[in-house]
Amino acid sequence: MKILIAECMQEISSFNPLPSQYEDFKIDNGDALLKRRGLNTSIGGALAVFDKRSDVSILPTISARADSAGILSAEGWQLLAAEILAAVLPHKGTVDALYISLHGAMGAIGEADPEGYLLEEIRRSFGPDVPIVISLDLHGILTDRMLRQIDGLTIYQTYPHVDFADTGLRAARLLLDIFDRKLKPTIARVVVPLLARGDECVTKNGLYGDVLADGQLLEHSGKALAAGVMIGNPFTDAPELCTQTIVVTEKNDGSAEAAAIKLAEAMWAGRHRLVGKLIAPEKAVALAHHFDKPIIFTDAADATSSGASGDSNALIKALREGGYKKRVLAQIVDAPAAKAAHEAGVGATIDVALGGTVDTRRFQPLKVRANVESLSRGRAVLETMGLPLDAGMSAVLSFENFTVLAISKPAFLFDRALYYANGLDPERFDLTIVKSPHTEFHMYDQWVAKNFNVDAPGSTSAYVAGLGHRLCARPIYPIEADTSFTPRAVTYRRRS
Repeated sequence: MKILIAECMQEISSFNPLPSQYEDFKIDNGDALLKRRGLNTSIGGALAVFDKRSDVSILPTISARADSAGILSAEGWQLLAAEILAAVLPHKGTVDALYISLHGAMGAIGEADPEGYLLEEIRRSFGPDVPIVISLDLHGILTDRMLRQIDGLTIYQTYPHVDFADTGLRAARLLLDIFDRKLKPTIARVVVPLLARGDECVTKNGLYGDVLADGQLLEHSGKALAAGVMIGNPFTDAPELCTQTIVVTEKNDGSAEAAAIKLAEAMWAGRHRLVGKLIAPEKAVALAHHFDKPIIFTDAADATSSGASGDSNALIKALREGGYKKRVLAQIVDAPAAKAAHEAGVGATIDVALGGTVDTRRFQPLKVRANVESLSRGRAVLETMGLPLDAGMSAVLSFENFTVLAISKPAFLFDRALYYANGLDPERFDLTIVKSPHTEFHMYDQWVAKNFNVDAPGSTSAYVAGLGHRLCARPIYPIEADTSFTPRAVTYRRRS
């Protein structure tokens, strides 16, 4: 049995004014994908399964991964799609099955469903009889076009995400099961008009985790080959943006539809809890004065991991204006500031306009006189996945009671990797600004006295009603608070 492996991963915010480009993608070809062995990635998990089968050979083709950002430019998408298909399509007729690792929340100018396009082209080339299984981020947007091309799928089951490898492992097992037993799976989907956000989406202790546990039980009991709930990425404005429940079964006996409806009803029943709860900046700053132990200001609205620009200085301004004098640690995407620091050198004092270099409609630059404490290339390794980070030319700047890591590119900031790589330890500061809606518990919440989810402006704000969705189906909760819902399952059985 010969299995082709490919990957395409990016999550975008349609409300980030700066489009991403082809150059933002890191492309690995051929055997370079095999270096994922042992890493907490979907391909790493799949390889761990395939490697145990002496009768299975692997054909690694291409991996294209980009950090979250704005919508992909039309030219960038054309180049990327052509390169991926050029790496995959020549192998038609030579492989027995395909495993494709996707995110699901891509978006390109002129193509609202990039993953659907790729899968459609691959299916057209490889024909109807070759099994295709995909894995997806639970923030992905699974479309009708995608579902019509695949035989099965697996979905992340944790948020914050820690089960990258486990998702690939489950996808590999599903693909082998389909091939070995010549299965013709039934996939049932229920679309729920809901944009979920907030603390109840944390799977360890939130409502979303409770519903996902019901899906996991379906898998563990053997009632389903795979099951899950995708909450979508509220910031990828696409026609099929929604929450959706997915159940994959071996038989076409109505059980997939019934289980998917039950999961959907549970999500809808808890919709009032699945809304982000935010605190006004002025109130957060006023409360911050009274803490003797470290605290966190969560700036989810400018989360680079969700596709935001990362150049918000809103919380730095709020702390200054509120008279907060304790030690503050922050990160900001500001290529001009980083460049100025590198030109001046360590120990220099420079006048810079901090922030507001990308999303100029939301953020105005903040003029500061800063000391250049250190310089770096912005390289680090993600704590969670073990994959490399590249934030570009970076600099640690200090002014007043603030220490700010200025980076040139919107790298993932959902862990502490870039702080550590630049000699900064959040535990040594009184207040740290974190540009991610949630992080793993041990990274911050375990040792801080309080985590304030601050209502700051930004292209990934949890206040989704204010973002300006134009493409997603309406009405949808909570943008329209009076949205109604009657569950209906749609079934896909491609090789019936």
